[in-house]
Amino acid sequence: MKNPFFNKAACTPSHTFSFMLSLALSFTLSALFLASALPVSAQTLEERIEDQRAMPIESNSIPNWPQGPVVTAESAILMEAGTGTILYEKNIHQHQYPASCTKLLTCLIAAEQCEMDEEVYMSHAAVYDTPLDSSYISLDEGNIITMEQALNAILISSANNVAFAVAEHITGTDWQDFGDVMNKRAEELGCVDSNFVNPNGLPDENHYTSAYDLARIARVFFDNELLSKISRTSRLHLEPTETQPKDIIENSKNRLLPNQSMAYPYLVGSKTGYTNAARNCLVSCAEKDGLKLICVVLKDESPRQFEDTIALFEYGFGNFEKFNVSETETKYHINSSDAFSGGQDIFGSSKPLLELNPEAYLVLPITAQFDDTVSAISYDTENDDQAALISYTYQGVPVGTASVNFINGDSDGYDFKDTDQLASSAAPPPTSSSSQEKENNGQENQVVFINLKEAILWTALVLAILALLFIIFLFLRSAFASFWKEQRMRHPGKDTIPYLRESDSLRQKRKAAAKRVRNRRRRTKRTHHFHYLDD
Repeated sequence: MKNPFFNKAACTPSHTFSFMLSLALSFTLSALFLASALPVSAQTLEERIEDQRAMPIESNSIPNWPQGPVVTAESAILMEAGTGTILYEKNIHQHQYPASCTKLLTCLIAAEQCEMDEEVYMSHAAVYDTPLDSSYISLDEGNIITMEQALNAILISSANNVAFAVAEHITGTDWQDFGDVMNKRAEELGCVDSNFVNPNGLPDENHYTSAYDLARIARVFFDNELLSKISRTSRLHLEPTETQPKDIIENSKNRLLPNQSMAYPYLVGSKTGYTNAARNCLVSCAEKDGLKLICVVLKDESPRQFEDTIALFEYGFGNFEKFNVSETETKYHINSSDAFSGGQDIFGSSKPLLELNPEAYLVLPITAQFDDTVSAISYDTENDDQAALISYTYQGVPVGTASVNFINGDSDGYDFKDTDQLASSAAPPPTSSSSQEKENNGQENQVVFINLKEAILWTALVLAILALLFIIFLFLRSAFASFWKEQRMRHPGKDTIPYLRESDSLRQKRKAAAKRVRNRRRRTKRTHHFHYLDD
């Protein structure tokens, strides 16, 4: 059968060559397209782990600083909770996806703004905006639980649907509006790398934070006793109620918690997080021997997030200690302090006006001494109860602050035993300080801490007021004298010789002259009378 599409006349050599060339070009383009469509060979998990472990640890480059452990996490930080001192840092400001660690901020805001018996309503959006492949608990639209139950569900079971409901409860609108509330609170807490768009950490390219920011949030979160207690609880149990008919029991997957495989004995609380993009995240707090530490590891691999956290806690507790400032500080005193102490106290009291905060402390490596720190004093403080603030650094690392507080009358003040000037060459010489010096007889000589700038200003103000009062006094005195003189001229007394004015009539002048003559005669007569008596 003849092929209707075959034209023998058209099959010339030139046409055949063109056809073959077109066919070859088509195969080449197709091959290139298929090659571009094939996935690029991805980095294996083991290779990525090795690359992250090889990343530099910034804190290990600090002179005389304890060398920290190598961790798998791409970002990690160990922070002392009270002072905010950073003991260990690795990529702490790198933007990372926080996953469910976001819920620390959500629960903190809820604890700050709500009562625990408030009712949280499970809306349609809260239930159906939650992906089925994410963490949630079995609550239906219309169910109502208390705020305390909601916090338990979020922190123990990482319930995304409950986080949505809490966000709607706080904003009174949609959960999407809660992002603004989160970002405002994060800024107040000192966060500098974050942008939050949802209350639970579900994947969103615009939802990110850093290890540093999560540590700042965790400092306040773990300072809340209720939130700390919930975050170290292993099991969630919501009993049936009239507004929530189900008996819900969930177990936490956090291995650091009590009765878990890697339970840490000093744990204050902890929160896990995981998404495919964020990998494994963990924020934890532990306390031992009075030292309270915050640990954050981000973009880690299971179970290394737990191993890294324990290693960092052990590093912190084993290499750092606290120094009480008021018991150790010897660098500040007042020149010529005798003018403000003892019986010569210009304020009429031998008690000092200010004290160094007795609870202030620094965190230093166990190999360092308090005298190794560099201090600087500032009088710019927003707290009305503080006169000044002393900041301390060690090897350029901030290690704590101590406030100089106004005394309320119950304290004995602060005793600076060694009265040396400010030791740090980097710090400006203080204009005033609080100190007590011991006299030669062994008795303590109480010293008053004076802010000379304020004292000079107040003194100038008092002198100005006194000068103004003196000027007013002179003016009133002159005015009163003029008024009294005028009255005497208008109403002269019996024995008073009236003043004469040019405008007085001739009769008045004669009358005044006659009165002067009579007065003179009476005085002469009395004088003669006394003379006769004396004879």
